[in-house]
Amino acid sequence: MRKYLCIMVFFWGVSSSVIAQELQAKVVVNASQVNTKVDRKVFLTLQNALNTFVNNRKWSKDSYQPNERIICNFLINISEALDANIYRATLTVQAARPVYNTSYSSPLINYLDETLLFRYVEFQQVEFNENRVVGNDPLVSNLTAVIAFYVNIILGLDGDSFSLKGGDPFYVKAQNIVNNSPESRDILGWRAFDGQRNRYWLMENLTSSRYTLIHDALYGYFRLGLDHFYEKEAEARKAVLAALQQISTLNGEVPNSMIVPFFFQGRTAELSRMFRKSPPDEKAVALELLTRLDITNANTYKQEIK
Repeated sequence: MRKYLCIMVFFWGVSSSVIAQELQAKVVVNASQVNTKVDRKVFLTLQNALNTFVNNRKWSKDSYQPNERIICNFLINISEALDANIYRATLTVQAARPVYNTSYSSPLINYLDETLLFRYVEFQQVEFNENRVVGNDPLVSNLTAVIAFYVNIILGLDGDSFSLKGGDPFYVKAQNIVNNSPESRDILGWRAFDGQRNRYWLMENLTSSRYTLIHDALYGYFRLGLDHFYEKEAEARKAVLAALQQISTLNGEVPNSMIVPFFFQGRTAELSRMFRKSPPDEKAVALELLTRLDITNANTYKQEIK
C-alpha cells in the first residue's frame, strides 16, 4: 500500500463515497453550446455514467484509504452534436496532490485536450477493457479510452510525486492505450502526426528514456520540495530550484517538448509565492529559470518575484 499523506483535503468540493478506489473524481458534461433539438437528459445520463465509471472502477492493485484518494476533475465541454449520436468536445483534466502538513493542494495536471470525438446513445454501457481497448465501434470506445488514458496519467504523476519513478506502471498502461487506441479518420489525438501537443506526445514524453529527468524533477519538486516547506522552508526552496534546473537541462537537451509547458500549467501562482521570500541571489536564479521555461507567464513572474 502506498504511503500517502494522512491529511484531509477538500478540493473542488467533491465528496467521498467509495472506499479503496484510487480517485475521488467529479465528471461534468457541459452541453450548453449544443442546439436545443438534442434531448438534454442524454447528457445528464452520460455524466452520471461517467462518474460511476471513473469512481467505482479499481484502476490499480494498490489499496487506498478514503483520505488518500486523488481528487480530480474531468470537464467534457460538448461543442457540437453531429448525426448518428456523435459528439465533438474538449476535455479539461485537473488533479491535485496534498502538500504535507498543510491544507494546500498542488496541481498535478491542468490540461485541455481539444480533440475529443465520441458516439453515445443514452443508457449504453460505459466500459473499458485495458486488454482490449477498442470495441466494435471506435467512436464508442474513444470516450472511455481517453478517460482511462488520463486516469493513468494522473496516477502516474501522483506516483512520481511520492517516489522516484513511482509512476512508471501507470505510464506503461497509458502507453498501451495509445498503442491500441481507436482508429478512424475523424478520431484525433492518438497519433504523432495529429499534432505536436496531444495524447501521443504526452505519453511519449513520459515513457521515453530521453525524458528521464522529468521524473526526477517531479519527485524533487513535490516530495523533496513542497512537502518540506512547513518545517524547512529554505531547504525546500533549494529542492524546488534544483527540480527547475533539471527541467531546464531537459529543455536544453530536447527543445520544444510537450512535457515542459505541461508541467507549468496551473503552477504560476504557486511558484511565484514560493520564491517571493528568497534571498536575492536565489531569487535571481529562480526568475531567470521561470521566465525562460514558462514564457507565457514571464511577465507575471517578473511582477511577483521582485
